[in-house]
Amino acid sequence: MTRRASYCDGIQRRDFLRVGAAGLFGASFASAIALAQARAAEQGKASKDVSLIILFLRGGMSTIDTFDLKPDAPAEFRGEFRPTATNVAGVQISEHLPRIARQMDKISLIRSFGHGNSDHGPADHYMLTGYKAGPGFTPTISPNNQRPAHGAIIARKLGPRGSVPPYVCLPAMHPSAGAAYLGPACAPFTINADPAALNFSVPDIVPPLSLEASRLDRRRQLLSQVDRFQKSSEARANASAHSVSLFQRKAFDLMVSPAARQAFDIHAEPAAMRDEYGRHTLGQSCLMARRLVEAGVRCVTIEHTNWDTHDNNFFVLKNELLPALDSGLSTLFRDLADRGLLERTLVVVTGEFGRTPRINKNAGRDHWGPGFTVVLGGGGLRGGVAVGKSDARAEKAADNPYGPEDLAATIYRQLGINFDEEFITPDGRPVKIVNQGRVIRELV
Repeated sequence: MTRRASYCDGIQRRDFLRVGAAGLFGASFASAIALAQARAAEQGKASKDVSLIILFLRGGMSTIDTFDLKPDAPAEFRGEFRPTATNVAGVQISEHLPRIARQMDKISLIRSFGHGNSDHGPADHYMLTGYKAGPGFTPTISPNNQRPAHGAIIARKLGPRGSVPPYVCLPAMHPSAGAAYLGPACAPFTINADPAALNFSVPDIVPPLSLEASRLDRRRQLLSQVDRFQKSSEARANASAHSVSLFQRKAFDLMVSPAARQAFDIHAEPAAMRDEYGRHTLGQSCLMARRLVEAGVRCVTIEHTNWDTHDNNFFVLKNELLPALDSGLSTLFRDLADRGLLERTLVVVTGEFGRTPRINKNAGRDHWGPGFTVVLGGGGLRGGVAVGKSDARAEKAADNPYGPEDLAATIYRQLGINFDEEFITPDGRPVKIVNQGRVIRELV
């Protein structure tokens, strides 16, 4: 439901009221109209049916050691890693990301990114929804959304393609990746399993071998009878029963869908492709994400942990985290491009924040929200661009700062979603899809 009304020239009603106010205070009516039309133009429309992959590096990646190195900073800031050239002139990244460096023409960096929160729970929520967490936020409770995650909004606005779910989380659902007030119809299908495991399978997709097709059909018929009962006035009062029924129907649809079963069957991939992505959780999750968007899933959110490098930051990055990121992410961009999918698949890589520019006494870096880098590419965005810059010690943006609202606006713009629209919450409050975000124009 939306209360967002627009005029035939594309000017939103709220913008038209601003035009009137501007005229009262002496501004030219023509210039005020131009401002309103510029806002409408900023929305844009996706030229293709774009999907989204979010690689969420939970814990907070140290971007000063990966995508925004400061070799001229004092030793207690610059760290142990050296920058290396990429295939884009003038853009350097960490020496420990050599394969990503060779795909840099497909990737862009927002180096002037940041926000004001350095606590895991609220910062997670901010990055995954575009909204700051408000009073009463309880990160120990799952799911803990106050606002819908990006994938839930995409599911609500665009719906499914065919028989695959519109929104999938793997290998687990982050507590802030839920649908909030949008309800269970927009909740993600969650793969609670590691795609790198030898015996990997997706729960709820393949029925038990002992469950014959005739028994499955009978259970579907029984579910239909339950549905008819739940449509009675008494059952309508029971919201939890409705939610259970909805999830049951989704499970049946997936179990009998050849397209869904094929998309989730990572064992069908050639061994060489699986090796190139890397036989680890991050690499195989990236491969699964490619399979899912290829099959029609609109949004895949990958949660990878643990990037919370308070201790031994450089050892852990060099020996554990960066090799997996290098193989998984570089192959994802190359594979999407080779299959003709990159133009219609937007990939966003971020944690909830970065790490402190100053190295702590444990050779680690702590939480740091004021300044970090977001990595993104595909989906019609420009590749090989470094947007903005951080200051000499990567503590904050030196120019053109961007934040979670702006990232959200850019995502929705590329997917053809009007981010000025409003949802109405169950208690009747209008909430905009994006809270005052601006599109990152350098990328579009």
